[in-house]
Amino acid sequence: MDTGLTTLREQDITKHQATAQGLVSRTTVIVSDDKSRSRTELAGTRRRFVSTISTGPSQRAVEVKIAETVSAVTPDDEMLSIAQHTLIFRLRRAIAVGLAVQDVFARQTELEALQAENRSSPLAGDRASHFHKLLGAGAFVAMFTASSYLVQLLDTSDDSTGEIPDPVFEFDTPVDAMKHLVYGLDKTVTGAPDDSQLIARAKAYARAVIAGLLSRQGRFDELAGFENNHIRLDADDFELNGFDVVERARRKPLVMTFKKPHEVVGNHIAKYQATKLAKMLMAYDFDRELNPFVDLGGFIFTFIGDGYPGTGKTTLIQMIAGLVKDYCDVAGYPFHYENFGVDQISSYQGKSGQNCKQFITNVLDPRAIGFGTVDDIDQVASKRSDDRSSAGQQEITAVLMESFSGANTVVRGNCSFGMFSNYPENVDDALRQRAGARWLVDGPQTEDDYIDIFALLLGKNHDIGLGDHDLFAAQEIKAAVETAYELHNEPQESGLLKVFKTFMKDNGKVKTLADVGAYLHDIKVAEPRFTGRAIKNITDAVKMRAMDVELPDEWFETPDVFMHHDFDRKRDMIAELRSPITLETIIQEINRYADSEFRYTAKSDQTAVDTIVRDHRVRERAANEIVELKETGRWNV
Repeated sequence: MDTGLTTLREQDITKHQATAQGLVSRTTVIVSDDKSRSRTELAGTRRRFVSTISTGPSQRAVEVKIAETVSAVTPDDEMLSIAQHTLIFRLRRAIAVGLAVQDVFARQTELEALQAENRSSPLAGDRASHFHKLLGAGAFVAMFTASSYLVQLLDTSDDSTGEIPDPVFEFDTPVDAMKHLVYGLDKTVTGAPDDSQLIARAKAYARAVIAGLLSRQGRFDELAGFENNHIRLDADDFELNGFDVVERARRKPLVMTFKKPHEVVGNHIAKYQATKLAKMLMAYDFDRELNPFVDLGGFIFTFIGDGYPGTGKTTLIQMIAGLVKDYCDVAGYPFHYENFGVDQISSYQGKSGQNCKQFITNVLDPRAIGFGTVDDIDQVASKRSDDRSSAGQQEITAVLMESFSGANTVVRGNCSFGMFSNYPENVDDALRQRAGARWLVDGPQTEDDYIDIFALLLGKNHDIGLGDHDLFAAQEIKAAVETAYELHNEPQESGLLKVFKTFMKDNGKVKTLADVGAYLHDIKVAEPRFTGRAIKNITDAVKMRAMDVELPDEWFETPDVFMHHDFDRKRDMIAELRSPITLETIIQEINRYADSEFRYTAKSDQTAVDTIVRDHRVRERAANEIVELKETGRWNV
């Protein structure tokens, strides 16, 4: 059974802090000396000589003061360095967290009840045996948790250059397990030449402990139920998924195949707005943690791109990421790109939502320029009414809705989120409406588009002439987008076109805001999902068109011209380029947005019709085959 998400409380950890502090400061460990095991490696191997004469191991008490061992790395400095203090603090915290998780294990099994019973009167017989087995399993859990904590929370990119001793395991009690963890760690870091090797050796030892524990896991039948636990400590961003080995991923340099705007064929409006978005992000002010475009209006915080497979959604993502990264490199700003995909849907209850929340948090980081994408959003997040979807998909839907337009959503203007899908009609209506901009990714459309994309993909390894064609001229954004916007003076979808023509026939040309409101109401009557949120998205798009300023490329070639100015100066420079809002722009944006809703509805309806038609055809074919079987006497065979 999946026991779901367990969140550790700080008070559960604090009650073990005194024990953890004692182990870190000074502790005595009983260790065995196996005299049959040589301390010298055989030449040319990593194995040691083992005597054939059987001698029992002797035990001795060893006093461990790991805090002093760590401080000895820099003997000339009486104070601990930051790295040394971090290791001691993380070790104390790891022990306390390990004991707290052992408490969770005790509550989930009979261990807690047996401990209470044993305190009142010593257990005997089978109950005593069962108690000791559970206590050993609890010690295993505590040691695994503490080691996992060190692996996840010790931050180093260095590899250990010293020999890592074999871990020593003791499963009598959880505290004994912690003592032996401290003992092994003390041996490992003794003689570390510097702070970087100190942390590297400690982390390598923690990994060795985890490996040793997993090789011994089969000895503890009582651990079976714990494997389904998902435990999280939000304060430290620490998580435990049963006995899975989890290491915190370090942010690596972005590795992508970037595309230039001319390499995106067709998709003119989407490409145009993508280039605008890249420049908008670079107006972000790190001191004020605000973007002038958020203040002035027109910032694209969320958008959804839809189109048939192969129309260029992935290429568009590569183009946006490439543009933003290039601008960030010029300005010296950190840039973070992250995609959330189906591989982050977890079978653990609550884990999928946690993964999604972490994705949102990473992209929202106000100390960096961020771009986050959810590719194939219809597979990652599900409709809330879909009873065939997994719990993880439902969790992701809830997190995205809350993050994109929730009570606690704060738009600073340092990042943007894009959702992409081949089947947007399968996305939950409420989530889809949280996308402030709609980008139709329809790929190449004209003859020039098809010539351009074929020449682009074919490459240059041939001698075939181009012919009478100006290569990539049709992909010049400024010229192409004017034509693309003009197409929306009238709706493109047949359902909306009927509403538009009826309105124009009854009311004439739109001249006032009252006419605009009446047109919107007529759309609402024809399409019930055209709600107040749709109106907000349309007005945001209109404001964006008003702020659809052509920020000069010169502003982004060197950082001092624009990007490194203060917030007020950036705001003034942008405001000077702002254009007025016109009725033509309003009608175009209404038609663009409403077209998308009618398109989604039409796709959804057509899918339902196709399913019903197919079912009828199957039933008719089955009926014909039944008649044939009866006529040939094979029906009852």
